[in-house]
Amino acid sequence: MPTDTPTDTLTDLFEEHRPMLLGVAYRMLGRAADAEDVVQEAWLRWTAEDRAEVREPRAFLVRITTRLAIDRLRQAQTRRESYVGPWLPEPVVTDFGPSVPDTAERALLADSVSLAVLVVLESLSPLERAVFVLREAFGFPFAEIATTLDRSEAAVRQLAGRARRHVDEGKPRYDVDPVERRDLTERFLSAAAGGDLGDLLALLAPDVRLVGDSGGKSKAPLRIIDSADKVGRFVVATAEGAHERFEFRLVELNGAPALLALADGRPDSVFQIEVRDGRVQCVYIIRNPDKLHGLEGAAAL
Repeated sequence: MPTDTPTDTLTDLFEEHRPMLLGVAYRMLGRAADAEDVVQEAWLRWTAEDRAEVREPRAFLVRITTRLAIDRLRQAQTRRESYVGPWLPEPVVTDFGPSVPDTAERALLADSVSLAVLVVLESLSPLERAVFVLREAFGFPFAEIATTLDRSEAAVRQLAGRARRHVDEGKPRYDVDPVERRDLTERFLSAAAGGDLGDLLALLAPDVRLVGDSGGKSKAPLRIIDSADKVGRFVVATAEGAHERFEFRLVELNGAPALLALADGRPDSVFQIEVRDGRVQCVYIIRNPDKLHGLEGAAAL
């Protein structure tokens, strides 16, 4: 039986660590709804735990959350084998708040939650992903990660090395000024809305890719589109009349500017770009309605 502890104290301790727990779970799972479920389960276990056994609340909560996320990730990987079309993470509004004032730390957190990095993390094993998230995004010591995962420190270091190499090989190897990315996002929207293929092609890298995620529940490409000509023609065709049907808002999602398309005031689509050398390198389109519910708040702004 848990040792008696005032409910207010239990709640306050948990709420103090909730943002970090959600951050760990989301980076592990790529879905905000799943992350919320994991953190809720961690809360239930937290309230049922014998208080005398919990010497470090943060360590205990991170351990429970990470292990729950690993279990759910293993289940999700089986389901994603039958997913219709490309899979992209669920976009989330990023606001690191005053608790992360340091510019370098904010940049690290933004990078670790970017769509590009989360897509690469999908190819890691659950344990590799857990180690990468705890080490790279939150700076946990190897010894603490070893305790969290019930592995030796040597094994954790090996997992970290493999994960880091894999992510470095798969993620974009360039830094982009946030102002430049926002400006190019706005120019991309303007060119697409104008329907001028030449203007749009001037913004696209020759080897640009377009990745659409609909889950088979709305219209989006079921295969990745490659090359500037094919991507440009697709964007121009789909953008025709869009301003009559949609309202567009520029919002920050996953640490970068994105276009949120609203239909009758409800989120319909998300468009986000990757930039390299001043040109669009990749276009992400998310239209799976199950992944847009969390953006209702952004639509109401």
